[in-house]
Amino acid sequence: MAPIDGTYDYDLAVIGGGSGGLACAKEAVNLGAKVAVLDYVTPSPQGTKWGLGGTCVNVGCIPKKLMHQAALLGESIHEAVAYGWEVPSLNDVKINWSALTESVQNHIKSVNWVTRVDLREKKIEYINGLGEFKDPHTIIATLKNGSKKELTAKNILIAVGGRPHYPDIPGAREYCISSDDIFSLSHPPGKTLVVGAGYIGLECAGFLNSLGYSATVLVRSVPLRGFDQQMASMVTNEMEEKGVKFHHKCVPLSVEKLESGQLKARWLNTETKEQSEDVFDTVLLATGRYALTEQLNLAAAGVNSLSESGKIVAEGEQTNVGHVFAVGDVLEARPELTPVAIHAGRLLARRLFAGAQQHMDYDNVATTVFTPLEYGCVGLGEEQAVSRHGADNLEIYHAFYKPTEFFIPQRNIRNCYLKAVALREAPQRILGLHFVGPVAGEVIQGFAAAIKCGITMEQLMNTVGIHPTVAEEFTRLNITKRSGKDPNPASCCS
Repeated sequence: MAPIDGTYDYDLAVIGGGSGGLACAKEAVNLGAKVAVLDYVTPSPQGTKWGLGGTCVNVGCIPKKLMHQAALLGESIHEAVAYGWEVPSLNDVKINWSALTESVQNHIKSVNWVTRVDLREKKIEYINGLGEFKDPHTIIATLKNGSKKELTAKNILIAVGGRPHYPDIPGAREYCISSDDIFSLSHPPGKTLVVGAGYIGLECAGFLNSLGYSATVLVRSVPLRGFDQQMASMVTNEMEEKGVKFHHKCVPLSVEKLESGQLKARWLNTETKEQSEDVFDTVLLATGRYALTEQLNLAAAGVNSLSESGKIVAEGEQTNVGHVFAVGDVLEARPELTPVAIHAGRLLARRLFAGAQQHMDYDNVATTVFTPLEYGCVGLGEEQAVSRHGADNLEIYHAFYKPTEFFIPQRNIRNCYLKAVALREAPQRILGLHFVGPVAGEVIQGFAAAIKCGITMEQLMNTVGIHPTVAEEFTRLNITKRSGKDPNPASCCS
């Protein structure tokens, strides 16, 4: 295939073979462009590396959801007894870590393979090399054997994503692991310290604890910073009740390896100034991620629209250099979510090669935190809504609820809670929906479309629910926080 513009080797070169880059590349080829994709994974400090497909497929959403599912299945075995299933010996029910990681890695490798085949069939050139700019239209790829390959492109897309941040403390890089390593860890993690209480830290602590490995979380500021804090507390309450330990307002000081092979971690409570230490089998760092912009030699391309964190500021995905674009986690102030990168990548390709005008809408993007009790949300959290609109202009509808499936095994329902954040003035347009409970992602996805369409509380209350489901609880919302009435459910079917 010849490029549309013969001046360059390619119409589009994509640096980064993750979700956003691949989506843009495939869409561009469908629209007649000649495309190259460069992808290279620098091993983690512990030596972990992986194949084509980016974070989500290899060390993110996919293995995380599979391990979350493994944890839920283990809990279901215990619940099955209450439903009449005769389980021979509950005490013997335990996870085989190597069998779990092997199954997860086999699935990932199959996705890597399908992705490579897909690129080949679409005639997208895949270059397994680390890309950097030589000049505004030229990229140098450093291949595995150290040799260099040069290529030119009319348009260049930066879609390199990010990698886990390592705190600057003794022992961090030598002895600790991150989300890059946990899903392929060669040995059972055992007693684990998770440093960080963002969604990655909480999800890892949640499934490890449910799989039978003791989990302790160091929380620097607040859990799930950036999310609705009332909902975040429901998530962590549930985790604590399941046995996860939390140390609040704590930062790590050091990690050292003992003769036994175990790790001694020390941390500081930033409020009391008290230092603590304990011994763990594994220390997992989840203290945020950084964008992989440093190694791109952006100055050679003239790209200077970087934030303090090294992320790219790009309105409409376009950098300060007209033909250089960026999508995905590398962008400043954009949701770091796979479907966001995919959608933005496709829309960009259509603007570049089909004359389309549509831009990515980054507002009201739904997401779910896959903790033991999941948290799904779309739109504004209560704190965000108050700061934007003022408390007097809002109405917060809320309720606790009882999932039908929880009754027989007598599962804890104290943290099953949902709320709608709406404008107070009729017809009360909904600004945000929040749900903590089972299958939260499945629940919130449909409501995300309704939020996009401008759903109001009036319309939600006039929607007939499907009974008995947890999703129908949104249609039953009628108690406001302002009323002071009890949000606990009185009955199931009336």
